[in-house]
Amino acid sequence: MTNMDVCPPLTALLSRYAAVRDHSVALVAPLSAEDCGAQSMPDASPAKWHLAHTTWFFETFVLEPNELGFVPFNPAFRVLFNSYYNGVGAKHPRPQRGLLTRPPLDEVRAYRVNVDQRMARLLPTVLNNAALCALIELGLQHEQQHQELLVTDVKHLLSCNSTWPAYGTAAGSTGDLALVPATKPFGWLTLDGGLVDIGHRDDGFAFDNESPRHRTYLAPYALASRLVTNAEWLAFVEVGGYDNPAHWLAEGWDWRVAQVLDHPLYWHRLDSGVWHAFTLAGLQPLRGDLPVVHLSYYEADAYARWVGARLPTEAEWEHAAQAVAAGGHDDDGHGAHDGQALEQLFGSAWQWTQSSYAAYPGFRTADGAVGEYNGKFMVNQYVLRGSSCATPPGHARSTYRNFFPATACWQYTGVRLARDA
Repeated sequence: MTNMDVCPPLTALLSRYAAVRDHSVALVAPLSAEDCGAQSMPDASPAKWHLAHTTWFFETFVLEPNELGFVPFNPAFRVLFNSYYNGVGAKHPRPQRGLLTRPPLDEVRAYRVNVDQRMARLLPTVLNNAALCALIELGLQHEQQHQELLVTDVKHLLSCNSTWPAYGTAAGSTGDLALVPATKPFGWLTLDGGLVDIGHRDDGFAFDNESPRHRTYLAPYALASRLVTNAEWLAFVEVGGYDNPAHWLAEGWDWRVAQVLDHPLYWHRLDSGVWHAFTLAGLQPLRGDLPVVHLSYYEADAYARWVGARLPTEAEWEHAAQAVAAGGHDDDGHGAHDGQALEQLFGSAWQWTQSSYAAYPGFRTADGAVGEYNGKFMVNQYVLRGSSCATPPGHARSTYRNFFPATACWQYTGVRLARDA
């Protein structure tokens, strides 16, 4: 599941474990117990469930096989907080996680404290076991994924309240609070393409779906220097872009009609006629200079067609990101033209690509239940690249392959345009 060959020093391992686990607790600090128990839709999970499930991962996959005299904190939690690991056993139905009024939030907090104490005793004993260290790192990366999901799930939950409540600031600047505009005018970065290497380089952590590194061919292409903005998207809305089937994939048009959709999720036009957006700071006037977020694949594709462009492939996105990081050339010497850098690659919005989520050549799933982490979802999904304003610091890299179905829009998903050179 990872590419770690050695264990980090004990002090580094203890510090990293504590930092990641503490951040999850900080994210729920602005929330009430009622906030933490509610589920706003089947795709979202209560904050309480996120806190428990990430703890379940360490208890189930790390402590149970390795702790002397292992005794579960609560045997019922094995079912209640299993997500999708069929190899572990039964699961509580995902759409019904909001019905779990028991255990209460205080018991989930106690569960976290108990598992953290047991992990602190175990960690000094794993330093000669690279495979176990890699599993622990996977658990921490997994928790960081859930930290982002927790933020976006809370935003969807609060958006269902007609008083437009704010999330709060105790968790620091995350989500909308961290969005910033691009600093340079729009332009295109043109790259030569050719035979390029894609995938993780085996230099640090990566999820299994980022490997093996492999060679692929790219025709010359260009990527937009920044993300599409709210102002640019508003132009699409106001000319009737949502009402013109010429821009939409057939399945996307059917979805739009069924959803009675004519603007992005969280946009609201008030009686005054002024557009607002629901954010983690509550309902705010729409800022035209910020990147547009919360778009489905269908919407992103329709907008790209409307402006005479397209979405990038994931290989194009990764190749361009690596070329920019290398100062204008990739490892094979393929150059970038037009003098444009790429802004907002990371930290603003996940960027839809036109690439279906599938295995790289030579991909193999890991043995056991942990092997269910990524591979079994390689169907009916699209790849997103980069990271968002809700992604925890240090969790992004150019090879990261996020993935969602075409209808998903409650994540911070946006658009970077591409075109043939």
